[in-house]
Amino acid sequence: MRSERSSVRPSPVASRALERFDPAWLAFFGSLVLSIIAIAGVVTVGRDGAFYLDLARQAGEHDLAGMQARFDWPWYPLLLAGTHAVLRLPLEYCAYLWSVLFAAGTCALMVDLVRQRAPQAAYWACWIVLAMPAVNQFRGDIIRESGFWFFCTLALWLAMRWQARGGWGLAAAISLAVGLGSLFRLEAVLVGGCVLLWQVPALWTAGQRQRFVQVAWLPLLMGIAGVLALAGWGVLDARRLDYYLELIRPAGLFGAFNQLSHQFADSLVNKYSANEAGRIIFIGLSGALLIKCVSLMGPGALAFLDRRAWAAWARYWREYRVLALTALFYLVVLTLFFIRAQFMNSRYLSLLVLLLVPLLAMGLHLFHQAHPRLGKALALVGLLVMLANVISLGARKTHYVEAGHWVAAHTPAQASIFYEDGRIGYYAGRGYELSDLTREAAMGPELADSYRYFVIEAEPDEPWLQAWLKAHPLRVLASFANRKGDTVLVVGP
Repeated sequence: MRSERSSVRPSPVASRALERFDPAWLAFFGSLVLSIIAIAGVVTVGRDGAFYLDLARQAGEHDLAGMQARFDWPWYPLLLAGTHAVLRLPLEYCAYLWSVLFAAGTCALMVDLVRQRAPQAAYWACWIVLAMPAVNQFRGDIIRESGFWFFCTLALWLAMRWQARGGWGLAAAISLAVGLGSLFRLEAVLVGGCVLLWQVPALWTAGQRQRFVQVAWLPLLMGIAGVLALAGWGVLDARRLDYYLELIRPAGLFGAFNQLSHQFADSLVNKYSANEAGRIIFIGLSGALLIKCVSLMGPGALAFLDRRAWAAWARYWREYRVLALTALFYLVVLTLFFIRAQFMNSRYLSLLVLLLVPLLAMGLHLFHQAHPRLGKALALVGLLVMLANVISLGARKTHYVEAGHWVAAHTPAQASIFYEDGRIGYYAGRGYELSDLTREAAMGPELADSYRYFVIEAEPDEPWLQAWLKAHPLRVLASFANRKGDTVLVVGP
């Protein structure tokens, strides 16, 4: 009887491509091209990017204490500062360099991971990682998640190779990759925990206990060292750990859920439905996560409209169990965060979608076998989505840059300025500050006198602004607009 792997033959198209291109390298270089296209269209860095770049500048000026006070997990800005010191490139270039390499490495590793166990689906995996929005919509952004995704994928890639080969070196490399990933986002330790959970059955299997020891000894040692480091470092990491512990604290979790349920119950027209508010909230949150995940998968998710593609689930659980376990527990973490914070960012969901790439690839392969013409049409749609992820035809925020340059040239360096968008301060060379202060609060009667200048997003002839200017000895000093007509005003004496 033939094995399952040998019983499925690659399509003729894939066979011809296999003779010419390696799918992992195709994903790597394809990712490089897409990232370069995305970055070429960037005019204004994102909010997080401006914050990290400003922290890196501060680190480069040897103000580590000030940087530590502003951000409690500064390893990514330190990486940028160190790269700048070595290569002497501008900080933005250093950040984009790492983003490009991390994205390309993530794509290549995930495709190779699929090729290890399902070679007939490798080219579909390449198509998926280059087309799905989960990663590709962030190619032009400076975010620490790029390193987080890369090292988590690397740890899982190493885990799959270790399962096939064994060895102390590969086991240690898994822990090293998890440790490096945690320097970008602490959630990476979840991958290490799932690798251990994946190997727990080995404790009850004769001759397999040594394999568990191989993957367990270094995480245990690193955990002890981490606790000692936290005790010696003090408040920096304590704040980060307190934040995560507060998110999973049962009393706080149920309290947040009950508060949300009561708020929803009070808003219902029919009060007889109030008893169902908790169920509605939970189903709504779960549904929102599911819908968001499916949208981040891109056109590859359409394959599962055919029932034959669902056969990939069994093989995914059997061949990629460590990825499935990680996806399951990461989904739990996301759900807890959603309940506590009551918001969800696409970047947080991206790792979950990445973990499902082997499932999507195998499902697409089965779909293409059953519907060859539809499979080709779907591949074409994916190419269009691939380009749409990195090419933006919308108006760019050039007015932020122009306003920042004007502020730098026409206002005193020590002037108290309110920026509605902190990136304007970044482009003015005045640094970037994270602030929850709204324009209404800053220009309100209690705080208006605290600022000499206001850089806000508004039209000069808006009634509320005209009334405010009549009540204060200030005027519109400059106005900047982008191609869409979005306007930034500089208000001052």
